[in-house]
Amino acid sequence: MDDSARMTRFARLCGQCSCGCPELFLDHEAPAERRIVITDDFGQRIAMSAGQFQELIDQARSGALDAAVTAG
Repeated sequence: MDDSARMTRFARLCGQCSCGCPELFLDHEAPAERRIVITDDFGQRIAMSAGQFQELIDQARSGALDAAVTAG
């Protein structure tokens, strides 16, 4: 199936180039536990539930992910 028909992009994480930046999608046809999709510039995908995605957002907002980013 054509992904563009079933998935809605709601964020591009770079957008300043044409290198295939990571993107966030909502997959309307996926089961609830795999509805949020993150793609990278190598064609890989991560699928998660809205609740898991919300947990990631909450951790980012609280600063809990800052140490991991700066350590890398």
